[in-house]
Amino acid sequence: MGIIAWTVLGAIAGWITNLIMGGGEGVIGTIILGIIGAVVGGFLAGTVLGVADVTGINISSIIVAVIGAVIVVAVYRAVIGRRAAV
Repeated sequence: MGIIAWTVLGAIAGWITNLIMGGGEGVIGTIILGIIGAVVGGFLAGTVLGVADVTGINISSIIVAVIGAVIVVAVYRAVIGRRAAV
């Protein structure tokens, strides 16, 4: 997938994840976490589950990317939360 497609998919996944989990990461942070989530979701779907990973901007790729983004945001907030508490 090209860089523009990853950015668009990351923006979509980040936006949907932001709707699901709420958050204040901002637009750039949401896109970055969405792109990282797409990579994580694609890795998990392809390697662990044995299904097709992120293949373009379609419904199955968006679902995989959102699941990955939810995981990434949860881990990110757990790490940031611990760091802020210290």
